[in-house]
Amino acid sequence: MSTTGARVPGEEAAATRARSWSGLWWWTRRRSVALDVSLAAASALEASFEGATFAARIGVVTWLGALLGLLVGAVLVLRRRWPIAVVLVGIAVIPAQTGFILSVVGFYTLAASEVPRRLTGLLAGMSGVGTMVVSFVSIESSLRHSGSSSRLALPLVVIISVLVAFGLTAPPVLLGLYVRARRRLVESLRDRADGLERELELLAEKALERAEGARAAERARIAREMHDVVAHRVSLMVVHAAALKAVALKDPQKASVSAELLGDMGRQALMELRQMLGVLRSGSEPGTAPQARKSADPAVEAGGVPGPAPDAVEDAGPCLAELAQLVQESRAAGMGVELAVEGEQRPCGRRIEATVYRVVQEALTNVRKHAAGARAQVRLAYREAEVAVLIVNGPAEAMVVATALPSGGHGLTGMRERVTAHGGGFAAGPTPDGGFRVSAMVPTAP
Repeated sequence: MSTTGARVPGEEAAATRARSWSGLWWWTRRRSVALDVSLAAASALEASFEGATFAARIGVVTWLGALLGLLVGAVLVLRRRWPIAVVLVGIAVIPAQTGFILSVVGFYTLAASEVPRRLTGLLAGMSGVGTMVVSFVSIESSLRHSGSSSRLALPLVVIISVLVAFGLTAPPVLLGLYVRARRRLVESLRDRADGLERELELLAEKALERAEGARAAERARIAREMHDVVAHRVSLMVVHAAALKAVALKDPQKASVSAELLGDMGRQALMELRQMLGVLRSGSEPGTAPQARKSADPAVEAGGVPGPAPDAVEDAGPCLAELAQLVQESRAAGMGVELAVEGEQRPCGRRIEATVYRVVQEALTNVRKHAAGARAQVRLAYREAEVAVLIVNGPAEAMVVATALPSGGHGLTGMRERVTAHGGGFAAGPTPDGGFRVSAMVPTAP
């Protein structure tokens, strides 16, 4: 069972909470509001204490420095909306040695946002230079007031100032750039996963279409086989039944022969139907003939239901060696048929031979249906790379009463489908003398 789009209970609860939250200003989640307010509160307290300390150091009223520090630290609540403004405020209060949390969180937010990297680097450089200068002045002043002087004091102060500036500026910027790159990677992977999911859906749709096409082709192939077998055998049985009725009282011996032929036609029809039904069952039942299971069913490969191999029905069909028997059956039914074979007889493949046989069979059936009493000629030609067959019949004889045989109008269509499926050519149409002509050419080379 597919689990695409399924969610665990925790994810479903989170999604429900997200849908119930309408958003506040620029925040889209509750935890984002809580985080930013907490950071702003911590920054305000820290900046208020440092502002009061700086005000006392320069001789300004303490509460005024604390108030300014409180306002400066509270600016951090705007970091998601205006990260550049937050960083600029942090740079502005560097001389007062205030806003450590403001500066660190602001640079992290700036680097993780979609602000151009050049601008981020420029602001980080300004902050680094300002922090280095303030650190240098503070350390040098402390050393001077302590009364210590040394030749190594100045280089040491410079090194310490650079380290302090780098330590306060580089880590949040690098961490923000890493988070930004990771976020972009996750988004690209999500987009790629969505694209792959869409491609899989398209492939599944195409597979279903191929399965439906395979089923339709198989149904059409089975329908052609059933039509040929039933139409040919039953038409012969109807002709023999009519003859039996006509001579039953006049010529009992001839009636007995017709009855025997009628029984033979019925048994042959049942045998061919059982053969086809056996092939159809062999695709899904265990213990069946291995020949019917050799080739895979496209419908199964495409996710469809199991069925017979696509060519199993035709592979189990008749061959060209049985054409003489087919012509003899028509002659026994009172139809004048001549068979002529040209070229050297050779095996042409069971499917090709079954196709040519079915064309001749359906053509003779049509003669019995539509041209009662007409004579027919069957010419079979073995050529170098093809097998050709021609069936020509004259007009129906006026003295012969045609036996009423139903016609579905699918005979010529089925013959054409059979031949063109092998890349051959098919033609059918009336002749100038009022007869009908059917010709087919089937290539033997793959």
